[in-house]
Amino acid sequence: MTDWKTRTKLVHEGIRRSQYGEMAEAIFLTQGFVYPTAEAAEARFLSAGDDEFIYARYGNPTTRMFEDRIAAIEGTEDAFACASGMAAINGALTSLVKAGDHIVAARQMFGSCLHILKVLQGFGVEVTLVDGTKLDAWQAAMRPETKICFFESVSNPGLEVIDIAGVAAIAHAQGAVVVVDNVFSSPIYSNAVAQGADVIVYSTTKHIDGGGRALGGVVCGTKDYIRGPLETYLKHTGGAMSPFHAWIMLSGMQTLDLRVRAQAANAEAVARAVEGHAQIARTIYPGLASHPQHALAMAQMGSGGTMVCLDLKGGKEAAFRFLNALEIVKISNNLGDAKSIATHPTTTTHKNLSEEERAVIGITPGLVRISLGIEDGSDLVADISHALDMI
Repeated sequence: MTDWKTRTKLVHEGIRRSQYGEMAEAIFLTQGFVYPTAEAAEARFLSAGDDEFIYARYGNPTTRMFEDRIAAIEGTEDAFACASGMAAINGALTSLVKAGDHIVAARQMFGSCLHILKVLQGFGVEVTLVDGTKLDAWQAAMRPETKICFFESVSNPGLEVIDIAGVAAIAHAQGAVVVVDNVFSSPIYSNAVAQGADVIVYSTTKHIDGGGRALGGVVCGTKDYIRGPLETYLKHTGGAMSPFHAWIMLSGMQTLDLRVRAQAANAEAVARAVEGHAQIARTIYPGLASHPQHALAMAQMGSGGTMVCLDLKGGKEAAFRFLNALEIVKISNNLGDAKSIATHPTTTTHKNLSEEERAVIGITPGLVRISLGIEDGSDLVADISHALDMI
């Protein structure tokens, strides 16, 4: 039902009920399926219908419910659920290129995404990293053999906002595919398809689960792509999501809109409360007028998102004092959780980058990434303000 609003789709879209008419989504915890005859098995392997399944690595009723639901809210024709966010990124990129092809990618992104690009280079794919915020850099990097333009719509961890429509215009003029890691935007603030993205990837471990319970990822796109090269690659390389994890994601999606909007409100409240604090060199939040891409963020997402970064003047020592003084906000390396989480990228998520590589993408020893949860906003402001005062 395309005229349903997002919250309604998040609760009802994609339901596949068994003969028992269960209210909650059922977990079909099976790796295989039974065929009534040998002829039926032959026919299934020749051409499986939309509600026919062969093996859990290829698809499963619970997993298909999740895929249908995320595709409905993202506005794509189809989706493929993966074992993790990185399995989704790997599948989205690797299924589209071969040796001799060229990828242009933003240099500002999660360390594991950069690692996958290095792996592809080892197999003969050429990669050019650019400052993703500069459209002229994208244009200058394009070649006749460019197949993919790849970036995080909001970068991890520096919260730089990339112009999806601008990059898409450049990529499509060259015949390249736009692959967007949209995890920081979340499906709630995503207009990536309307803005020109061809393939949208999420780590469902983050906002979609929202409870820190399970790994997952998903790739959204056209049916021809999802059930063509992507499914072919993933079903043979084993990156499929388990039915149990799909059931967890379906459960998380029911409250996704409510949670993400509450998280974004808390992020804005914290950013505004601490901006200008004596211990902070930079408060980074796309919802603040001081953010370099503030206008773009408002036009592209309509929100500053759920993440805030604080660049502390005292470097690593100050960052550790701040982290250790937090009471409500927990130290971890996840994000998008209902619980607020603080991360020190230099020593955790981006530790494998060289000091020079971190400097290029704005990761300083004093940078702390905070994912705001759904706790009371005034409590979070008090906790973070107190920790800053304790530095």
